[in-house]
Amino acid sequence: MKFYPQERVALFIDGSNLYATARALGFDIDYKRLLSLFAEQCSLVRAFYYTALIEDQEYSPIRPLVDWLDYNGYTMVTKPAKEFTDAAGRKKIKGNMDIELAIDVMEMSEHIEHIVLFSGDGDFRRLIEAVQRKGVKVTVVSTVRSQPSMIADELRRQADIFLDLIELKSEVGRKVSDNRPSPPNPIQALDEQPVDEDDYDDEYYDDDEDYDDVDDRD
Repeated sequence: MKFYPQERVALFIDGSNLYATARALGFDIDYKRLLSLFAEQCSLVRAFYYTALIEDQEYSPIRPLVDWLDYNGYTMVTKPAKEFTDAAGRKKIKGNMDIELAIDVMEMSEHIEHIVLFSGDGDFRRLIEAVQRKGVKVTVVSTVRSQPSMIADELRRQADIFLDLIELKSEVGRKVSDNRPSPPNPIQALDEQPVDEDDYDDEYYDDDEDYDDVDDRD
């Protein structure tokens, strides 16, 4: 991974997609190290994280992760997930954040030089094409090392740079088998039973040192 030190960069993280990609490769993401890695490589303007939440749950297992990210340099974009019953009578959760992500990318493209998209969703191909016409470089982070591949071929072809997530494992990954709780799947977790909130604390993302906020919020 190589960026120019003065290059203005923004990260756009499709939370559910990144979770599934990392798990397919056998590790979890350490979001503290992820943010620090990019802050060291370039001029990091903003790091957006997108996920849906069920607002009426007494306790959501993803809420501690969302709160931690919000306090530690990430710009959180959330919306209420919708619960519905399919034709077979099964309860389903719908929490697509594609529109929110696309709008933010288009707005930020006026202020940055390089977009890093953490997603393999082929629906973003046209979005990438649109910002490329504005002169913005686009790196897509996903993987072709899993079975099946987690990135749509058309998205990989459209990107200026494709970065396989496995290449970042040593720098931003942590083992799923760690004693610390794994961050829940932002969508799958909505159906899970509540967990003990004490399992999630400020030490969750390891390291004993304080975490410097690298987000340049106004």
